[in-house]
Amino acid sequence: MDADVTVVSNAGPLMVLSKLNALFLLRALYGRVHVPRSVYDEVVAAGIRQGHEDARRLEFFLRQEEWLPEDVDHAMITADLLQAHLDTGERDTLALAIASGHALVLMDETVGREMARDLGLTVRGSLGVLIEAWQRSLMSADQLRFYFAEMARRQDIWISHTLVERLLRELGL
Repeated sequence: MDADVTVVSNAGPLMVLSKLNALFLLRALYGRVHVPRSVYDEVVAAGIRQGHEDARRLEFFLRQEEWLPEDVDHAMITADLLQAHLDTGERDTLALAIASGHALVLMDETVGREMARDLGLTVRGSLGVLIEAWQRSLMSADQLRFYFAEMARRQDIWISHTLVERLLRELGL
């Protein structure tokens, strides 16, 4: 990854990679990932209150990496972001990405991804992170197939089974 690129993550990829026990890929691929405080509160704080083990795993990982949640200056939130149908985490993720200049946004939600593209940001979802890790030889094809199968099997990961299957076919796996 280009050293000038700031990587900012929304909730989806953090939750998925935590559920798959694959958070290590974020460090391996990007070195550092920025997490808005609202996303941290949604995924970690609320998740721990609800008893989700993946939220505890994510909290431990973020603390270990010293990736502290970042406050978003409300002055950074544009009228476009305020008017879009985004939740607070998505809005803050995009605002932080815009403020950084050259950013990669990790986001799974369709509306947020479309908005990011409209704003000229590069977007990658959970599946894209896993594919990138495989393309960069950070995992084998068998490992990628395993992660994709887990995503399709689990009821607590909300990514289209059809999309997972289609991507595996496109990748020749």
